[in-house]
Amino acid sequence: MRLQGLLSFPLTPFTADGGEVALDVFAEHVEAQVAAGPSGLFVACGTGEFTALSLAEYSEIVATAVRVSGRRVPVFAGAGGGPQLARQFATIAADQGADGLLLLPPYLVAAPPRGLVEHVRLVSQATDLPIAVYQRANAVLDPASAVALLDIPTVAGIKDGRGDVDAMLRLVTAVRTSGHPRAAEFGFLNGLPTAELSVRAYRAIGVDSYSSAVLCFAPEIATRFWRAVEADDEEAMNALLATFYLPLVALRDKVPGYAVALVKAGAKLRGLDVGPVRPPLVDPTAEHLDELAAVLAAGLDTVKALDANKLDAANKLNPANKLDPANKLDPASEPDAAGRHDPASRPDPAKDLGTGKGAA
Repeated sequence: MRLQGLLSFPLTPFTADGGEVALDVFAEHVEAQVAAGPSGLFVACGTGEFTALSLAEYSEIVATAVRVSGRRVPVFAGAGGGPQLARQFATIAADQGADGLLLLPPYLVAAPPRGLVEHVRLVSQATDLPIAVYQRANAVLDPASAVALLDIPTVAGIKDGRGDVDAMLRLVTAVRTSGHPRAAEFGFLNGLPTAELSVRAYRAIGVDSYSSAVLCFAPEIATRFWRAVEADDEEAMNALLATFYLPLVALRDKVPGYAVALVKAGAKLRGLDVGPVRPPLVDPTAEHLDELAAVLAAGLDTVKALDANKLDAANKLNPANKLDPANKLDPASEPDAAGRHDPASRPDPAKDLGTGKGAA
C-alpha cells in the first residue's frame, strides 16, 4: 500500500452533554468529508477522540462510516491500547467492514523498537486488514524495526507524528533500500498535527501524503492548499500558511488538547453540531473561539483571493474565451466552493491505498 494524497480524519460528534455519539451528525460529517475528495477516511483516530470511545460506540462509528462512504473511499479505523484491547478494536473494525487500521501507540508503555514490532505483530494476528503503524510519543521506530515491519504481511505503512525529519529520512531510506519485496509499496504518511506546516520538508524525503484536520471544518482551505502542494505553487502555499495555518497553530499551542478541540469548534462555526469534546480535553474559551473565527475568516478570504487571481490570469491569456467563475479553470477537476470534487475526476482509492487484495 502506498498512502497517497490528502487524508481525512473525521471528528466524532457527541450529544450536547457529551454522553452519546451523535450518529446522525457523524453520518452528515462523513458524507461531507467524502465529497471533499480525500484519498481515504481514518475514523475513530486521534481527531475522532478514539481514547474517549467505548467498544460499542467504536463499532457504531466504524459501521456508519463504512455505510455512508459506500466504498467511494477506503475507511481506516483506529485501534489502540495494549495488545489485547487493540486486537478487540481490530476485530470489531474488520467485522464492521473497515478497509484498514491505524494502530495507535500502546498506552503509557515505554518500550524499545523491537518490542513495538512484536506489539504490531500480535495485533496483526487478529485480522488480515492492512495496518498503518502510528509512530508517536512512546512508540518510536528505528531503521532496523521499520525494516522488520516489512516481514509482517499486513503492515502497509508508517504514519509519523513525531516531526523528526532526520529520523524519518533514516526510516524511509532503510525501507526503500532494504531489498525486501514489499519495500517499494510500503507507505509513509506525514501525520503531524497541522501537517500542512511540514509538508515541504516531508515531501523532500519522499513522504508525499499527509493528514489534514483542517479538512474537517474548512475543506475549501485544505483542498486549496493540497492543490498548491501538487502544483508546487509556493505563492499560494505561503499565502495560506501566513494567513491561516500559522495563526491556527499559534492558537492551538495555547492549550493542550486544542489540536482536537479547535477542530470541533471550527466545525461548529461552520454549522455542524458536533457537540463538545470529552474529558480530559476541554472546549475553547470564548476568547479563543473569537480568535478561531477570525483565523478561519482570513483563511477563507485567502482562498477566494487566490482563486480570483487564478481566474484573472486565465482570462488575460485568453480574453476572447473568458471562463465561468463558477467553474474555475477545469470544472471536471477543480473543487467547488465547498471544496468538493467531481467523483469522476477523483483518483481511484483502490490504487491510492491499495494492497494486493484491492481497496485498503
